Amino acid sequence: MKTALYLFALILVLGSFSERDRQKYTLDGTWELIDQYTYDGTHVTDTIPNNDGYRQIKMYNSGRVMWTRFVPKDSVDWFGYGSYSNTDSTLTETLEYGSASMMKIIDSMRVFKFELHLEKEFFQQITVDEEGHKIFSENYRRLH
Repeated sequence: MKTALYLFALILVLGSFSERDRQKYTLDGTWELIDQYTYDGTHVTDTIPNNDGYRQIKMYNSGRVMWTRFVPKDSVDWFGYGSYSNTDSTLTETLEYGSASMMKIIDSMRVFKFELHLEKEFFQQITVDEEGHKIFSENYRRLH
């Protein structure tokens, strides 16, 4: 009986550590896009690395998001600003303002919803279709 009680107590303690660790993960901070994936609905079919000085940064803080993209071979400015909310598995960004090129998109689509995979130093925002199949992801690492 004591063994069963100790085993039960150990399971409770280990379970509480993993729950506590998950709660520590937050989007608040600065993130850099490291690459992008395309999917066949479930599995990654291609990895698209950042090339030729391409850089995309996202900053999250207290429910606000701002992002910027630099493409050396493109003279078009890309940035956006708005609010965000997330759960353990979803990310919703609602953009309010952006560069001229982004405002054209914001005029027709203001809310962006993603599947979210969040770790301490890495996150993925995954675009899914109406049936929940994965299409595309942006993969970020935390900047310090």
